[in-house]
Amino acid sequence: MTESKEAILQFALQLALPLAILLIVLVLGFILRKFLFKRLSRLAQKTKSGLDDTIISAIRGPFIIWSLMLGIYIALQVSELPENTVHIAGKVLLVLGLFSAILVLANISSDLTNLFSAGRSRPLPGASLTQTVIRIIIFGVGFLVILNTLGISVTPVLATLGVGGLAVALALQDTLSNLFAGFRIVLNRIVRVGDYIELDTGEKGYVTDINWRTTKVRMLPNNVVLIPNAKLTQTNITNYYLPAKDMAVLVNLGVHYSSDLQLVERITCEVAKETMQEVTGGVPEFNPFIRYHTFGNSSIDFTVILRAREYVDRYIVKHEFIKRLHKRYAENGIVIPFPIMAVNYSQEKTE
Repeated sequence: MTESKEAILQFALQLALPLAILLIVLVLGFILRKFLFKRLSRLAQKTKSGLDDTIISAIRGPFIIWSLMLGIYIALQVSELPENTVHIAGKVLLVLGLFSAILVLANISSDLTNLFSAGRSRPLPGASLTQTVIRIIIFGVGFLVILNTLGISVTPVLATLGVGGLAVALALQDTLSNLFAGFRIVLNRIVRVGDYIELDTGEKGYVTDINWRTTKVRMLPNNVVLIPNAKLTQTNITNYYLPAKDMAVLVNLGVHYSSDLQLVERITCEVAKETMQEVTGGVPEFNPFIRYHTFGNSSIDFTVILRAREYVDRYIVKHEFIKRLHKRYAENGIVIPFPIMAVNYSQEKTE
């Protein structure tokens, strides 16, 4: 009985020092995290760049885990456990530490991509696709580093990946097709995040994201259409933001044959210029004009050329222009005829 108590006491004494070291390191980690990150956050608030905030935010969470891992590692070194067990535990902690560092690095790179995109006048093309590619590269390199740390040769792994890559490529033809089509869209700037596009199938809206598989288009009714990248590169696209966002707005009209065409042109241009300068969405510096083009069945037809800042502004520009023009035509006795066909009997008799 006495020997048993002595054995238990001896075991407790052996654990006391490692546990004390673990506790001390963990407490120091908490204290350091509290004061260090508080100080760093104050310094970061004084800078205009969001880089420091991103790094601090990414490191703050794993810091306690790193402190715990460091405490366990030091406790194992001073413990009386078998050397082989300590060695294996140290390797496991090292792998976990490397993995957490890789995860933090991937998160920082992703946040920096978002930060860079937010700081631009327009969103970064394919920001989601860029984030995915960067994370894949970081995790791939990190995996090779972990293998090399464990003493595993990387060369056979790379050879295996090369042989297996062909089989994977055949199995994931559609996925890889969309992935590389996404790269093509981003690099060639066919479509950019924020652009307003229309497909030959009729879908149209704002591009909100280009990821590794699909391009997201938010339509005006607030519905989202997911278009596979490969299909997007194979279809006819009208990009209303290229080469510039502003665009011509054409309004077709017709006036009675008895109208004074010079008066019609003057009043129409005055109303159009007024619309350009007063309506949000118009282009104030643009000088509208009209072009007569057809002797219709019941009217002389012409087209008014205005200009809107972007595609969706054309609706409000047309709306306000038609209201104002109708009022001015009524004030000046200009008639917009109904679509009728008149028979001139006097002309028929002369024949």
